[in-house]
Amino acid sequence: MRVVFAGTPSFAVPALQALMHSSVELVAIYTQPDRPAGRGRRISESPVKLAARASGLPLRQPFRLDDDLDFLRSLAPDLFAVVAYGQILSAEILNLPRLGCINIHASLLPRWRGAAPIQRAIEAGDRISGITLMRMDKGLDTGDVLRQIETPIYDIDSTATLGARLADLGADALAQLLVAPEADFGQATPQNPLQASYATKLTKEESWLDWTQPAATLERQIRAYFPTPLARSILLEQLVIIHSATLGSNTLNTSPGTIIGLSQEGIQVQAIDGTINLSTLQLAGRKPVSAKSFVNGFSVRPGQRFAAPKTVYAKR
Repeated sequence: MRVVFAGTPSFAVPALQALMHSSVELVAIYTQPDRPAGRGRRISESPVKLAARASGLPLRQPFRLDDDLDFLRSLAPDLFAVVAYGQILSAEILNLPRLGCINIHASLLPRWRGAAPIQRAIEAGDRISGITLMRMDKGLDTGDVLRQIETPIYDIDSTATLGARLADLGADALAQLLVAPEADFGQATPQNPLQASYATKLTKEESWLDWTQPAATLERQIRAYFPTPLARSILLEQLVIIHSATLGSNTLNTSPGTIIGLSQEGIQVQAIDGTINLSTLQLAGRKPVSAKSFVNGFSVRPGQRFAAPKTVYAKR
């Protein structure tokens, strides 16, 4: 079987490695063009490009996949495997491979179609997630389901930890499908559109914590926003980025956002119905540190108050 792979972020790397170690003929690898990233806006290569570099396979980075249509036709692929590639595939591309195009999506479709399924599942308090292997069509994650694998969402899961687990599950599902009879590629189940929900892309504005929310909501948001876009707040007129936190007590002492104590668990901050303990924090432009180091270096004390910019509250 001749397979073309298309993917870009680290989530796609396990699937690419599964293809490299399988019995299929991987004939080309596609990833997004190099782009500036980070504070220094340096040109960055995608994780898929870095993983593919030593493969010796054709590595292609067109701005539009359709721009490479003639080359793709020359490969005569049987199948496209697509994992978080970052482009919508045209009808011409979808109809080019003999067995069609399959996609690994990081949710149990039809729940959480769209760009940020892992983040939205954690943020919403879902207890179960998983991956879906689907046949791609012209809709947004609307294709028929080939396989699904479930995994619990643990109370300590962030987007980083759940994403890594789902990436491995997706690679396993892809490897299993590739050794199945070709007839299995036609054994797909349509999604129920009445059960669909959508995972819109996270914005930086959403990452400002609203301390008038319940503590459990804030704690889930901090986990959902790690490692990007990262939860944030203002303390003593400085931007503070919050990497991790745990739920505290149900104590109601003072106004939301107020620091009510310092403990081994972290900086205790009041929410509308209880507290959360901020355990790893970062001042803008500095490295993330433990709550203890942050307190020592920033003169944190009870009574000080975290807040979001007033413009953020006005838009919510």
